[in-house]
Amino acid sequence: QVQLMESGGGMVQPGGSLKLSCAASRSIFSIYTMGWYRQAPGKQRELVATITISGSTNYVRSVKGRFTISRDNAKNTVDLQMNNLKPEDTAVYYCNADTGQNDHWGQGTQVTVSS
Repeated sequence: QVQLMESGGGMVQPGGSLKLSCAASRSIFSIYTMGWYRQAPGKQRELVATITISGSTNYVRSVKGRFTISRDNAKNTVDLQMNNLKPEDTAVYYCNADTGQNDHWGQGTQVTVSS
């Protein structure tokens, strides 16, 4: 079992940047896939970005070129650098760990992009 806690959310103007961090309660060195998801009001939770144990990344089309996911196994953290934010990025962002056995989720952090 691993507990995840997101931080770094807030309100930002369109075109601004935020960096989200996910802190894990134990080592993530052997966790195959870490990821970020988001859920906007009235919508389903969707994949934003994933990063595998080998460092391979995938992004939803709408954030490609703007968001960067990274993992620091030594610090047990997964970050999401978000640049050129748009109003449609407004959502609660959740950290996810896929251990191959179970999916684990954090509580989420709110990101609001508004002028």
